[in-house]
Amino acid sequence: MDFSYLIEAFKELTLSQVAMWIIGGVLIYLAIKKDMEPALLLPMGFGAILVNLPLSPVIKEGTGIISSLFQVGIEASEAMPLLLFIGIGAMIDFGPLLSNPKLFILGGAAQFGIFVTILLAAMIGFPLEDAASIGIIGAADGPTAIHVANTLKSQYMSAIVVVAYSYMALVPIVQPIVIKACTTKKERMIRMKYSSSDISKTTRILFPIIVTILSALIAPESLSLVGMLMFGNLIRECGVLASLSDTAQTVFANIITLLLGITISFQMQADKFLRVETLIIMGLGLFAFIFDTFGGVMCAKIMNLFCKEKINPMIGAAGISAFPMAARVVQKMGLKEDSSNHLLMHAVGANVSGQIASAVVGGLIIGLVMG
Repeated sequence: MDFSYLIEAFKELTLSQVAMWIIGGVLIYLAIKKDMEPALLLPMGFGAILVNLPLSPVIKEGTGIISSLFQVGIEASEAMPLLLFIGIGAMIDFGPLLSNPKLFILGGAAQFGIFVTILLAAMIGFPLEDAASIGIIGAADGPTAIHVANTLKSQYMSAIVVVAYSYMALVPIVQPIVIKACTTKKERMIRMKYSSSDISKTTRILFPIIVTILSALIAPESLSLVGMLMFGNLIRECGVLASLSDTAQTVFANIITLLLGITISFQMQADKFLRVETLIIMGLGLFAFIFDTFGGVMCAKIMNLFCKEKINPMIGAAGISAFPMAARVVQKMGLKEDSSNHLLMHAVGANVSGQIASAVVGGLIIGLVMG
């Protein structure tokens, strides 16, 4: 029996690959033990190990399963993140947003950190294409991060995508710290009335169509993301595709999430991922995420200067794109301050507004940079 292949594999093993095994193990631990976005972090963690095994056939050009999935599903067409947006759109109920259109403002304000981070990354020395791709991490929106980094051909796509998805999982840890730092207990206890006025079916059907048209006119590069998001929502609201809507929200979205997680791991090969720039991108991504949360909260506080009915500033933090995690964080914090203060519907309204805003901002950034 010939053991030369085994010996050859040991010869090819490097310390950087072992380091990636450890990183993969940490992601798996967080997914299983801490229940942090397990549908995403578990396949990413296992994939990080899989693509860093010596002589691994899964990353061979043209024949490897992971390399082929990456080339077809992300690099060539961005099919996976775009298809995932159909599932997300089917999950979203725009009713709370339509009941209180002021929440649109919070979704826009919570993108503030993106632009500050782009300027900071450019000042540090990153080329504009990379700086723009790094800034979008602040939206805590993985598909948008993939779209921007891939379209702008960022050389740090691996770190950007992994950091973006990791910070999505860290929303319940990071956001409460930021919210408490810039609000008072009195502000966190503000009650908000929820108007359960029925939104007509016609309005619900027209809304995704109108948003798609406006997005195409304002930021054409956002149309792929916004279009798929709104298509998913139209499936939900049309009333004649109930079974497809249920499938899109559950089975379809879960399968795409699992495949996307393990496909992203192609970019987690040691030679691409273990760089000093990765640590800098992690820091800049955290900066963007913090300032997006800060921007949303401060916008709500400014709006309170002019609004008769006060807004709980925590709602502004839900304006980031991480749906529905950011809304859940606000709901939990509201209940912690006052067990009878339910803010979920308001937070969801700001959250879905942020979902639209992050995709539009991504398109605007692409247009500005490429232009």
